[in-house]
Parts: sequence; C-alpha cells; structure tokens
Amino acid sequence: MHIVILVLVEVLIVIGLSRLVGLGFRSIKQPLVIGEIVAGIMLGPSLFGLVAPHVAVTLFPPETFPFLNVLSQVGLIFFMFLIGLELNPKYLGGQLEVAVLTSHVSILVPFSLGTLLAVVLYPLVSNASVSFTAFALFLGAAMSITAFPVLARIITENNLQGTRLGTLALTCAAVDDVTAWCLLAVAIAVARTGNFAGAIPTIIASIVYIGLMLTVGRWFLQRLAKHYLRAGRLSQLLLAGIYMGVVASALITELIGIHLIFGAFLLGAAMPKNEDLVRELAVKTEDFVLIFLLPIFFAYSGLKTQIGLLNRPELWLLCALILGVAIAGKYVGTYVAARVSGISKREASALGWLMNTRGLTELIVLNIGLELGVISPLIFTMLVIMALVTTFMTSPLLEWTYPKKLIRLDVVEPELGAETVIDTSVVSETSPHPFRILVPVANPSTQKGLVQLAVALAQPAVGVALNYRSPAVVNPLSLIEFQEDYAFESTPVEADRLIAQRRHQLQQLINTLEPPETRSCVHPIVRISSNVARETAQIAILEQADLILVGWHRPAFSSNRLGGRVGQMLTTAPVDVAVFIDKGKERLESLLVPYSANTHDDLALILALRLLINRETCMLQILQLVANHTSEELSYELHTMMEQLPTSVRDRIEIKIIEAPEPIQAVIQASEGVDLTIAGTSRAWGIERQTLGRYTDQLAMQCRSSLLITRRYSQVTAHLASMLPEVSSQEPTIEELRT
Repeated sequence: MHIVILVLVEVLIVIGLSRLVGLGFRSIKQPLVIGEIVAGIMLGPSLFGLVAPHVAVTLFPPETFPFLNVLSQVGLIFFMFLIGLELNPKYLGGQLEVAVLTSHVSILVPFSLGTLLAVVLYPLVSNASVSFTAFALFLGAAMSITAFPVLARIITENNLQGTRLGTLALTCAAVDDVTAWCLLAVAIAVARTGNFAGAIPTIIASIVYIGLMLTVGRWFLQRLAKHYLRAGRLSQLLLAGIYMGVVASALITELIGIHLIFGAFLLGAAMPKNEDLVRELAVKTEDFVLIFLLPIFFAYSGLKTQIGLLNRPELWLLCALILGVAIAGKYVGTYVAARVSGISKREASALGWLMNTRGLTELIVLNIGLELGVISPLIFTMLVIMALVTTFMTSPLLEWTYPKKLIRLDVVEPELGAETVIDTSVVSETSPHPFRILVPVANPSTQKGLVQLAVALAQPAVGVALNYRSPAVVNPLSLIEFQEDYAFESTPVEADRLIAQRRHQLQQLINTLEPPETRSCVHPIVRISSNVARETAQIAILEQADLILVGWHRPAFSSNRLGGRVGQMLTTAPVDVAVFIDKGKERLESLLVPYSANTHDDLALILALRLLINRETCMLQILQLVANHTSEELSYELHTMMEQLPTSVRDRIEIKIIEAPEPIQAVIQASEGVDLTIAGTSRAWGIERQTLGRYTDQLAMQCRSSLLITRRYSQVTAHLASMLPEVSSQEPTIEELRT
C-alpha cells in the first residue's frame, strides 16, 4: 500500500477511536482528553500490538512513524500557541501573594522529591549516555507539572470559577505553568549540552529572546490588534501572518537550543488579550488542531508507550513509587503552603488535588524527554501511567473533598437565585421552606410560556384575597453545556462571559412576565454543565426543589416527545417532574385533569388545584373515566379532598364521570375546549413509561390544548401544604384514604 494512503488510513482510525473513547470517558465524568490519550495507548504495542501484532504492524508500520511525527509536532506547536493564548493576566488577579507562595512550594517539593527519586532510578532504568544532571532535572520537572488547560476545564465544569478556591487554583496553576516551562527549558538545555555549564549560553539566549518577545514582539502584536479592531474581523491575511509568526517563533527557540513548543507558547502568551481577537483566533484555530492534529500526537505517543515493558514485580513497584512520589509531592507541598497562608483545611486539600492534575502537559514533557534520549521507553511508560492516574483521580477526589453543596456556599459574588431570602415570619409550621419550582430553560427567547406557567403555579395572581401568605420561588435554570474539554469557550474567563450573557437574557425574559408583581419571586440560576439531565437533578436536590417544570423539545434522534433529556429527567430526577408541551395558548382560564386513580394523576390534580387557588377566574374540569357508573371509591376520595378547599375554590370545580371504551380519545376530545390539560404519566393516557426509560406519547401528539405531563416522586400533599393551612397533619391523604 502506498505510504501516503497508509498514513491517511491511520489518521482515519486515530480520529475515530479517539472520539469514541473520549466520549466514553466523558460519560464517567472524566476529561475527554484522558480518553483520547488512552485511545492512543490502545493503538500501540500495549493493546493492539499485543492482541493482533500482525495487523498492528500492517496498519502502523515503522516507516509511517516519521509522517505521524511531523503531523504531531505541527499539532503540538499550535496547541502550545493556544495554551499561551488563553493564559490571561486576569488569572493572576486572585490572591496573588498566596498563589505565588503556594505555587512555588507546590513545584519545589515535588521537584526536590523527583531529584531524590532520580538517585534511586538512575542506576536502574537509565544508561551511561545520559548525564545524571539531565535525568534528575527532567524527572523533577515531570513531577512538578500541573496541566493548566485541564485544570482550568475542571474548574469550569465544576462551576468553581466564581469561588475562592477556583480563583486561587487558577492563579496557582498560571504561576505554576510559567515556572514549570522555565524549569523544563533549563532541563532541555542541559540535556542537549550534557552539563549545566554548557547550557548557560542557551539559557542566556532564551532569556534575551523572551525579553524581545515581551517588548518588541508585544508592541508589534498590539499593532496587529489595532488593525483587527479597525477591520472588525480576523481576515485570512492577518491570520496567515499570525500563523507565520507562530512557526517562526517555534523555529527560533529550536535554533536557540530549547524546543519548538516554547516559541509557540511564548507568542501565544504575548498576544494582546483583546477578548474578541482572542476568541476569534482561538475558534478559527482550535477545531482543526483539537480534532485532527492532537489525536495524532496521542497516537504517536501511544505507539511509543509499552506497558509490556513492566514485566516484573519490581518494575511495577518502581512505577508505584513514582506515582506515590508524584501525588505526595504535589499534594503535600500545595496543602502545607495553603495552610500556612491561612486557607482552610478543606480548601487546601481540594487545591492539592487540583494541582495534581497533569494531563496532556505532562505527556508533552515526557515526549520531549524521550525524543532527547533523557528518559528510556521504560521510564517513559511509567511516567505516562503516572500522568493518567493523577489526572483521572482529580475529579472524584475533588468531588469527595469539596462537594457541590459547599461550592454553592463559596461563591465570591453569590449569583442571584443561589440564595433566596424568605421572610420567616410568614412561613407556617406546615411549610418550613418556600415552595420551589426549578425550570430548566434552554432558550430564554422561546420559553416565556414555560416560566409564566411556573409563576402561575407558584404565586397567586393580583387581586386574589388569601388569609395566609405562601412563600414561593421560581428558579429558571439555564445550563450552558460544553462538549469539548479544550474548546476556548470552556475556559473560565470565556465561561464567565457566557454566564453573564445568559443571565442577562434570563433577566430580559423575567421583565416580560405578567403581572409585574410576580417577578420578585423569580430568581435565575446559570451554571456550566457537561450533562444537563444529571446536573438538573443535582441542583434540584441542592436547592430543595419541590417540582421540576421542563419544556418539551423534540429529541434529535428520536420521534418520542418524551425521549432525550426530558426522558432522562422523567426517569432519574429525585423530585416531582412536569413536562410542559406549549401549544401557544397564553390563557390559563380553563383546566382539564383526566383522573384514573394513579399516583401521577394525583400530582396532576394537585398542580391543577394550585392554579385554581392562585387564579380566581380559573375553572377546573376533572374527567374521571370508569368502566361503569357503579364505582364510588374514587369519587369519595376526590370529594374528601374537595372538602379541604375553600368554598370559592370548590365552586369552580366540575367532576365528570364518563364511561368511554377509548380513554385517550375521550381526553383528546375534552381538551378541545380548554386552555391546559394536566395528565399523569400513566397507561390510561398513552404516556406510560416502557422499557429502557422510554415513554409513549400518544396524548402528547394529539392533545388539542397545551399539555402538562406529570411524574410523581414525592408525597403530593407537600405541594398543597402551604396553600391549605387549615389541613392538619392528622387529616387523611389520598394514599391513606385509598388503603
């Protein structure tokens, strides 16, 4: 097979497998990049070469390695440019003195332990062609690395960017990043010259070039930024000039004697941090780099990773020793420095786990070491395992040390809606906390009807005379979902911009709600999320929501209206859920509840009664479909509940008992003359749950009015506790009456 064709086939396999494995790792709450690194290792001798050696050699012959190396180096250069581009001075604004101390100690301790470990490893896994100084410097640098890009994404995904811990971690990681790259540059200079004295000219030349880039280079780049501001767009000519600058800067640092990646990183760091310019430049660059070039780098690294080299127990013990030193050095150094700086134990511990993140940055360092011959394939494999384990453990240990309920309390500037103050003097004994409705809002410009319905359920309309006050809160919840780990939009600074933009959109929506007096109970919540359904359920628990009111949307790969994320919420959310299918009817004057002795219908009836109590002009029709007219039990239950309501409410309720061979068609026909039909997820209405969490949706498709589908989780009487203060705890519930 022609070599070019073979390389293209390899690229096809690499991109496909990296995406597939990356998505698998995202499903277990791990960074997508970890899955891509694992995919690269799977293609190498550690798995593919072990299981099918002849096929592996056929698909990945040694003669294609130079081509893969060139592509991976190009990808690495532009990825380092992106890292430098996102290294924003804003990250250095949070608790800088504490961060500098913590960051430097978190480098000094693992670096020192790494050099001590080199004394043990050098005679065992190195050879005489490598000087001990170069080996020790590389091992110390490898132990000291914190992957700023991965850490920044973990902070964003966990909504830590607005917390004390998040701002401190970002500042520490930014300082750590700059310091670690300087250490690595020194280590490369020593490795190439053989000793520290010989590396001094290289170090001096590097310092001179850095100075030129941060003065003359920055001045020139600022002129480019001014041209961009005048033009209002990043033209192809300007983009070509910037890319030429990236390659030229990389070549200069290579000629100086350090490495290509430093020049690219330096140019990115020196770029003016104009928000629009950085955003457009990153968006134009990152897709091809992250999707096409970076997976090739992972595959090229994987082809050099040979886990089979660890073929003796003592080698696995050495690997465990390296892992233990790496974890302990970073964690202990960070924890002690943070505690000395006055940081609490829990925050210091969480910071220690965050700084242990190594990820792709570590892989870059290791490949440079292997390329220069400073580390052997055996020690390279051990350090790759260390990088994977330390990154893999960050998210679960962070969640264990610093759970979401504490993140909510640690926001530096509490977002509106995170904490709602309720006048405790109006909260009755039967209502210890406000009735809270969580409303996931995917698109604020099209979901006014959903929020308006939530307000109607929560608050009485103007003019409704009640002899009690029922505190209620509506939380429009907007989750901004990021699919990629390294996408520029998922950086903390860009995430903050998107959150502010979304909150402004929600506030505009709130300002349109009627009547204006009800707007005071609406408090938006905006979060970053990697899984909307799961995050919604978690926030519902944290906010003690009584009901999740979600709007229907058509799933991309399903004809079922209750599939996709809506189906996930109906299946998994640990609170009551209602799905609103809006047919464009703004009035809520006539309600229909088909009732069939089902717990989900109980919730439908309770929500209808809340609307009835809150709106004096509202009418409710309860449609009871029975096999014959002799059944009295359900009517007794309904009448028992009606007796607990004020007379002004009972007079607006009509109960119809009809016999119908096709209940669904009877409901569809009755929905013709009403504004809103409220039905439980039951077999009677053709919206029952089936296997694998699927719901049928016959009523959803054919209902003539707007439709609210309810799924009960908690005791439904809680929804009326604050509405009916005269109901004592000894009075029977529907469930008690039924038994």
